Formats: sequence, C-alpha cells, structure tokens
Amino acid sequence: MPPESTPLNQHSLPALEAWLQQLGAVRMDDNPCQWMLERSEWRALLLLEREDLKVIWHPGSLEAMVQCSLPYGLSRADVEAAIQAGP
Repeated sequence: MPPESTPLNQHSLPALEAWLQQLGAVRMDDNPCQWMLERSEWRALLLLEREDLKVIWHPGSLEAMVQCSLPYGLSRADVEAAIQAGP
C-alpha cells in the first residue's frame, strides 16, 4: 500500500479496498462501491463515486444524517482523519 501521505487517486482499487477493510469497513453485497463503517457512536456509508469519496454519517437517527464529499486528491491520512472524526 502507498504511504498514507499519498493522495487516494494514486492508489490502486485493491489498495483502496484493503485500506477500507483496515478501517473496519465492510463492502455492501449489492453494490461493490458502497462500504459500511460502524463505530459505537455513529455509522457511516462510504460511497466510492467517480469524482470523490462520499461519506454519509448516521449518528443514530436519519434526521441527523451528515454527509460530505472528500476529493480523491486528498491524502489517505487526511481522508481517514475526516472519516474517523465523525459527523
């Protein structure tokens, strides 16, 4: 896997998938571009889209959903920090 300072757009798809698995995310069976990441205080749907990685956090209720789009030009470390920070 490339160093964590490497932008996501310079990772191969297998490297991105390995990274998501290391985070604890699970690929959705019905769509290989969707991953679910669960923490005790929130869960997040991670969407590998064409231009960016979309994150939709569900802190407990659907009314409180928060989402953001993280460009693939960001480093893996920055994206991971943003995801782990939660909503």
